[in-house]
Amino acid sequence: MNGRSNNRREITLRTREALYGYGFILLWIVGFALFMAVPLVQTLNYSFNQVTVTASGINLEFSEWANYSRALFTDPNFIELLIGYTVETLVSVPIVLIFAMIIALFLNVKFRLKGLFRIIFFLPIVITSGPVIKELTAQGAASAPGIANIPAVVEFLATLPPALRSPVQYLLTSFILILWFSGVQILIYLSSLQKIDRSIYEAAAIDGASSWEIFWKIVLPSLSTATVVNAVYTVVTLSHFSENKVIRYIYDQTYDVHGGIGYASAMAFLYFGLMVILLALVYFFLMKWASRGTR
Repeated sequence: MNGRSNNRREITLRTREALYGYGFILLWIVGFALFMAVPLVQTLNYSFNQVTVTASGINLEFSEWANYSRALFTDPNFIELLIGYTVETLVSVPIVLIFAMIIALFLNVKFRLKGLFRIIFFLPIVITSGPVIKELTAQGAASAPGIANIPAVVEFLATLPPALRSPVQYLLTSFILILWFSGVQILIYLSSLQKIDRSIYEAAAIDGASSWEIFWKIVLPSLSTATVVNAVYTVVTLSHFSENKVIRYIYDQTYDVHGGIGYASAMAFLYFGLMVILLALVYFFLMKWASRGTR
């Protein structure tokens, strides 16, 4: 009888937690249904049509998969941008996660002016939006292209295989912009670190564990779930960044004579599909690691 009552209590607790979770996202679901669902379906319809805007309205001429075929097999610029986006994302995500984890570990230590340092590391998230980040990027504040022109770096890049040359060069020239996206991830890691019971550290130290062993066997497994959340958040943030080259190209094609709304809509859905694939890869890869860390 006690086992059944405990199971019922556990089921009730899980149901209550699930309802709380759905309650938090309910506002987003309602907002999406009211303001995003109709434009999304309309954009999907545009992607299968040749769209012409006239004084009398919008004319649609059904073209089946012509826009998608053109984007995948005829437009080399779009494919090149998609490849660049994939490489840059796969390079940026681990750098952001590692940097955010290191800073969170630093901020988790007790010292003076800790709140000021938290503000400093989170401040870029506030300013990297809209016209501000556009102006900073135009002024070259988001990159360090001079590093790639240093003779030693040029010689090093020349020795790398072609497949690695582009990611390494992107990392060297754009590491400032990459680190700008670490503010939210630092806070998530910091909140996860503060949930670890201090007695676990004390017990490990009494058993003779070094700081390095404590990090690998206690801290890192405890941050596995936060790492999954941060990875997904980072991919989404990088994908809808206002200065993203793919987004800018799609936007320009919307009003181009040789492009149009239909073609831009098809490219947008292809880009969305690639983002979903990247999210799925990152999620499933890290979830396997997280499941091992929580055992």
